[in-house]
Amino acid sequence: MIASAGFIDEITGISAARFGVYVHFPYCLSKCPYCDFASIVAKEVPQQSYARAVIAEMDLRTSPVRPVWRRKVESIFFGGGTPSLWEPSCIELVLEALRERFDCDPAAEITLEANPGAADASRFLGFRQAGVNRLSIGVQSFQASNLRALGREHDGDAASSAFERARAAGFENVSMDFIYGAHGQTLDQVRSDARRAVAMKPEHLSAYALTLERETLAEEVPLGRQLERGEISLPPDEVVIEMARVIQETYAAGGLVQYEISNYARPGFHSRHNSLYWTGGEYLGLGAGAAGHARSPSAFRYGNHRSPERYLRDVRDGKLPEAWRESLKSRELFEERLAMGLRLSSGIDLDAVCREFDQPIVRREEEMRRLIAAGFARRRAGRIALTEQGASLHSSICARLM
Repeated sequence: MIASAGFIDEITGISAARFGVYVHFPYCLSKCPYCDFASIVAKEVPQQSYARAVIAEMDLRTSPVRPVWRRKVESIFFGGGTPSLWEPSCIELVLEALRERFDCDPAAEITLEANPGAADASRFLGFRQAGVNRLSIGVQSFQASNLRALGREHDGDAASSAFERARAAGFENVSMDFIYGAHGQTLDQVRSDARRAVAMKPEHLSAYALTLERETLAEEVPLGRQLERGEISLPPDEVVIEMARVIQETYAAGGLVQYEISNYARPGFHSRHNSLYWTGGEYLGLGAGAAGHARSPSAFRYGNHRSPERYLRDVRDGKLPEAWRESLKSRELFEERLAMGLRLSSGIDLDAVCREFDQPIVRREEEMRRLIAAGFARRRAGRIALTEQGASLHSSICARLM
């Protein structure tokens, strides 16, 4: 278990970093048809030049004329894209630069996302030696038909092999990601995936329902276009809810506790970095497509250009590579804190959150009492959390409370 100097939930013991760093690696060997993240297919990855650009962005963001991030770094997350395509020497270079420029906790959680492909798995020892102490493997499914539907190029055996290689490389904290509710997927397949995953005894599992928003994704995501044209259909909502129930029960039987709507962990192995987002922490985003958020001296959020070429050019020219930046008012901070906090099994202290962001409590408290009476929420030790029934209606409940 990684020690925490940050937020500790008094009910569950879940700790979250108060300040973390997210490094985005935008390059992939192929583009998954459901993905809307900032990523591009590249035959050749600019390994060293991208690492140098990320370090140059660190310097731009910590220069005397720009906001200085003075908090202790308690978590670092390499996401993508496919960051396991990055050479371990480049990961080590970035980590060394972070330690030189920031006050990094020696016990910081350092996560890297990885694909199960053999080329990636062979680098696991190098990532461990570079300083990565948590690996998140994008399995998505062990089923051949589901993997084809999701455009994944590995098979179930490759996923199992990647997990074994992670253990052999010395990783004692390994997570695996899965997707359910995909087109053509059955309840039995979801149950089989969950049982196989639990049998491997990982420290953490994530299970995300596939979502394809017709209005926003149809132009960018191939599966979104297929859904729009009626070429595919997703399972009915009641089937997806049953899939989620099967996953929860199977993981619980294997000793993994659901601490967030889509995340399960053995005691002490929740994702501290992701918990930072759910509990209102601050984070520095580096790399093409990365986003960052700060609360002081005034709250703001920014996002970098998604195009790696534009990102590299701006950094080379000594410019912050931001595509947008927005100031955040108390109302916006409240709504985000409410929505994110209600994803956690420990919920939120509604009174405290309303006071923190100067929001009225009376009508929200009345609405919460109605939700509790209807079985959608529960109150424990002054905190409000959604029940299993309420979690399936998270978005609509948040809208009512906002």
